[in-house]
Amino acid sequence: MGQGGTTRRAGPGAARARELGWDDSLYERAGNASASGTAAVPGQQDGGGPASGPPGGRRGGGQGKRTKRRRFRALRWVSGVLSLLILGTAGAGYLYYRHLDGNLRSDSRAGSDSGVERPKANAAGQTPLNILLIGSDSRASDANVKLGGGRNLRADPPLADVQMLLHVSADRKNASMVSVPRDTRVDIPACKDAKTGRAYPPTNAIINTTLARGGPGCTLSTWEKLTGVYIDHWMTIDFAGVVRMADAVGGVPVCVRENVWDRPTPAAPGGSGLKLRAGTTDVKGEQALQWLRTRHAFESDLGRSKAQHLYLSSMFRTLKSQNYFAGPSKLTGLAEAGTKALEVSQEIGSVKKLFDLGMQLKNVPVDRMTMVTMPTVPDPRSPANHLVVNTADAQQLWSLLRDDVPFDTHGKAASPSSPSAPPSPASPDAPAPADAPARTAVSVRNGTGGDQAPVSGRAGEVAGLLADQGYARAAADREQMPMDTTSVLYPSAGLEGDARGVAKALGLPSDAVRRSADVSGVVLVVGADWRQGGAYPKHVKPAAGSVPVSADAVHGDDKSACMEVYQPYRW
Repeated sequence: MGQGGTTRRAGPGAARARELGWDDSLYERAGNASASGTAAVPGQQDGGGPASGPPGGRRGGGQGKRTKRRRFRALRWVSGVLSLLILGTAGAGYLYYRHLDGNLRSDSRAGSDSGVERPKANAAGQTPLNILLIGSDSRASDANVKLGGGRNLRADPPLADVQMLLHVSADRKNASMVSVPRDTRVDIPACKDAKTGRAYPPTNAIINTTLARGGPGCTLSTWEKLTGVYIDHWMTIDFAGVVRMADAVGGVPVCVRENVWDRPTPAAPGGSGLKLRAGTTDVKGEQALQWLRTRHAFESDLGRSKAQHLYLSSMFRTLKSQNYFAGPSKLTGLAEAGTKALEVSQEIGSVKKLFDLGMQLKNVPVDRMTMVTMPTVPDPRSPANHLVVNTADAQQLWSLLRDDVPFDTHGKAASPSSPSAPPSPASPDAPAPADAPARTAVSVRNGTGGDQAPVSGRAGEVAGLLADQGYARAAADREQMPMDTTSVLYPSAGLEGDARGVAKALGLPSDAVRRSADVSGVVLVVGADWRQGGAYPKHVKPAAGSVPVSADAVHGDDKSACMEVYQPYRW
């Protein structure tokens, strides 16, 4: 009942408002609403008759109350419309995220247990971020055949022709990227394909075959074995995906010193089709793919790696200058293209997680992004076609990554009074070193070989060092197991304490102890880092910027970098 004992009728607007769930009581004062809670309709009297008032159209003392009610109703409608817009936007956003998540494909992170452990957090609780980026040469779709040729290769398993490790420092203030040329021969561990269940034995082969030996997870496990660096995630992309992403980013400036046309010649069939005039050109879409695939015109795979680095560093500058990392609105187009173009490891198999990863780069200045190629030398087995690791220079790179040391020198220097970081402790739940070395059987293997001749008798020498520490059952094993760094391997949790005891006795760092499915007991592998002497060399943290010259570094702020064109491909 309203004032004066009559019933007020709610107008159609109020009824519709209530259907949307709005509560009129939030906007009206006591005494201005009906007993039923419905609002009075402007211009109507109790009972629905014409509005009443004094002569001359002026209203009496109720005018202020009616004006106030109109304001409340206006506020109600504005609030209602805003609520509808917000709910609609949120609903659309949710559906869009679901749509993007539906685009994503994912698979297992690793193809085998490499034994490389996740790095310990720094004092601020931060850890580095490592992502393996893989470019596939798959021809399994019409789009990929159209872009890459090779119609006869549709049924062949894909090869990982582009492999780059993106490392973002624990403090997120610098980043580096390391490429491994596709024709590099390396040790590939045993791998299992998560999709088919097929198992592949370990081998020594060209690194781009890893994608066909268990998928991206096998490529990741091979990198962990090669570098000793724990890799958090992988992402793969094919030809069509590169074009989608390049279109979403837009034009990226690249430079060649001479006119270039990467086309078939009498000496070399094939070619990417890239045709540019000397100077700087913005490339996108298919032309960006041609730039990234060009090999012959840039002389070799090493030249192609450098061209890829120039494109990526230029793209990073472009994204930073256009403020793409400021928030999700700028990343929408990239998200749409990226989720269609990428396959990712399961841990980052959602749009939110991918967006969070992208935001890890927003605070990295362009002058603190460095791109390099792993140093290599011609493969003695096939010097004209394949490469092998330049062990000494490559180990310098891996050491920088493992110690999270910047590839550049633009960071703030550490305070001279700051103490050096202590060795990484064992995980809190790791078993303590064994107290009874006399009962621990240790097999010592010579791992000093690989790309250089092994040190004869080295396993026996180190077995003697262990015997002096009370390990009476330590014995040299005739099997050689080339390894860059000295490691203590164990097969199961029950032997971890024994393995840590061996490491402690020889003064090895805690991260030298690794679980491995390739051994049946505690195995000490004397690596290439300990070829002589009775004491394990103390680890010296490398200096910032100590990248070997052979890595051919490209710095993110270098806008003058330009590719030389091999003479037969100039026009």
